[in-house]
Amino acid sequence: AVEELRPFRLRSCRNPQKFGVAARNLREILQKGCRLLTVPLIGSRLCLYEDGTEVTERLFQALPPHTELVLLGPGEKWMGCVSDIEKFLVAFSSQRDAVVAAARHLLSDERAPKRQKLLADLIHNLSENILAEDRGEDEKWFEGLESRFKNKSSYMRYSCESRMRSYMKEVSGFISNVPPTARDAYKEIIELMRDKLKSVKYNGCYFDRREEEEAARLCTKEGWFSCQGSFDREDCPSKHSINPYSNRESRILFSTWNLDHIIEKKRAVVPELVEAVKTRDGRQVNWEYFYRLLFTVDNLKLVHIACHKKTNHNLSCDKRKIYKK
Repeated sequence: AVEELRPFRLRSCRNPQKFGVAARNLREILQKGCRLLTVPLIGSRLCLYEDGTEVTERLFQALPPHTELVLLGPGEKWMGCVSDIEKFLVAFSSQRDAVVAAARHLLSDERAPKRQKLLADLIHNLSENILAEDRGEDEKWFEGLESRFKNKSSYMRYSCESRMRSYMKEVSGFISNVPPTARDAYKEIIELMRDKLKSVKYNGCYFDRREEEEAARLCTKEGWFSCQGSFDREDCPSKHSINPYSNRESRILFSTWNLDHIIEKKRAVVPELVEAVKTRDGRQVNWEYFYRLLFTVDNLKLVHIACHKKTNHNLSCDKRKIYKK
């Protein structure tokens, strides 16, 4: 019986462009592929795009139509689709436009749903104008936000300020747990903290990429934020990172990240502050220490929602710092 022609998708390891080639057997597709891609026939071989498995005659006959194959010349190697990813990563920092173009080319001929999504997400993220700051430079980023926000940093500052104001409200609301005889002293400390927060604009500079000195403690100047892991771990094991300045979706997703108090606010810091006021016995409470624990990155970690542990941290305030010497 005469073998039937079957269609395949063929490419080289150097170029992502794919060609349709029909062949009856391994030798025939090698001959056609070498002529098409100008590869020497002697020493050439075929492998699967997916994982780099070398194609034998027996494997070739079992392959379904339209399987993607890579033609390798003498000395060339292919490690599967990972090889394309390596090229993307090498080009990522210096050739963003080239990466986008290559990803679009691959996507135009891609049929696997998972790979389609990966390529589409890559194109979406790299095509956005990350460095754009003003509303007029990136209108899509501001969709759904009030018109008073004229640039990205102003909205990010506002978001951080809102978090700090909510912390301040919680600390103020704890006054009901303070004995009447100590409430005036507690109120005085609250006012000192509030004045301090106002003077530094509620620490909004933490999320302002233009305020380099402070923002650098959480992110890079370009606006990339990295998850700092849970309270009991140095680094995030999943290497979560995000740039909320890149596009609207990233901005919304970033709002789900948490500023996690390492020494917990409700379980440890505020109760310790109340206790310090109650038992001060003429001593002066070191309110600046509590301020740093409540409102600064001395005790705050930026954490992806998946890394935010809501269990008891079992950490307490430093007893040596509660009162001023």
